[in-house]
Amino acid sequence: MWWPLMNDAITSSDKQTLIDFINSTDKYTNGKKVAEFEKAWSDWLGCKNSLFVSSGSTANFLLLAAVKELYNIPDGSRVLVPACTWVTNVAPVFQVGLEPVFVDIDFETFSFDVSKLPDEDIKIVFITHLLGLNAPVEALKEKYPNALFLEDICESHGLKGPDGTKRGCGTGSTFSFYYGHHMTTVEGGMVCTDDDNLYELMKLKRSHGMARNLSPKNYEYNIKMFPDLDPRFLFLTDGYNFRSTEFNAVLGLEQLKRLDESIRIRRENYKYFIDNLDKDKFYVPPYDGGNSSFCFPFICKSREDKQKLLKILDELEVETRPVVAGNLLLHPFLEKWKDTVEVPNAERLNECGLYVGNSQFVNIEMIHKVFNVINDKW
Repeated sequence: MWWPLMNDAITSSDKQTLIDFINSTDKYTNGKKVAEFEKAWSDWLGCKNSLFVSSGSTANFLLLAAVKELYNIPDGSRVLVPACTWVTNVAPVFQVGLEPVFVDIDFETFSFDVSKLPDEDIKIVFITHLLGLNAPVEALKEKYPNALFLEDICESHGLKGPDGTKRGCGTGSTFSFYYGHHMTTVEGGMVCTDDDNLYELMKLKRSHGMARNLSPKNYEYNIKMFPDLDPRFLFLTDGYNFRSTEFNAVLGLEQLKRLDESIRIRRENYKYFIDNLDKDKFYVPPYDGGNSSFCFPFICKSREDKQKLLKILDELEVETRPVVAGNLLLHPFLEKWKDTVEVPNAERLNECGLYVGNSQFVNIEMIHKVFNVINDKW
């Protein structure tokens, strides 16, 4: 494949650092390297607390479950979600007993169409910054001033809001370090929050709900409350095993050193892509200066044009995929909500959209070559 969706971003230096670490320790589970990576990530992002977990998906579930418990959100409370997002932005909503409310997307952000926001009692707005694009956070906060705002930034590391600061601070945000993302720990994710109480609860829930995962002050307080129980195995809440490993953290620390450069290259590639794309043939979301491009999305004018483009790209050995999962409401696991809302933009994205990978391994010459072939064969 000449142009795959993702490339191997793990360098020989990364591998050697991991080998050196393995030879230097007998501690492989969640330990000092995990804590070091969490601190480094918080410093890079500019948030108070970060928690390293096994994936971006477990990060989403952990965040929702802890927010529901900490803020005493009743079962059945409504959570706003976009019709085009990843499956584990929606599944955790009903898995923790809440009710998803779907909203159509717009083509500027691939996020909530603010003209279609419902006038309902929304407890949580679960934002997805899809494919490195800025969701309309400020407009959503104006519409729902009493809601809690959670942000999935799993595909958008380094995304900046209108004020120039990185997205991801506040009540809660999630990131993914899957193999094909801006940086990788092979598998892994991060939950971030400026709320110290939420952070403590998520630490508990990440590891079975065990008290020994708390900060020393909170740990001492809780073990005094239950003197008849072994403090090493004191379970304070329902929890899971969402831990990652020291191996993944070592990779994360090495990858983080190169993240800013990766983002810079992705931004340059995306700006060239949208500046030179034939707008008579395709539509693509604009560059707003804060984008942190995950890919190059195309919206064709028709299904037939999409098939024509797919054929050209396939002949060039350029790998493609749908825009995430297209209209998520068409998938069987959401049958219950299929007819609750009309989502014509998500439908069009499903029928006419696709994307090509963007990364630090892509360059302007590659993009230029693809554009030339498309123009010659269209």
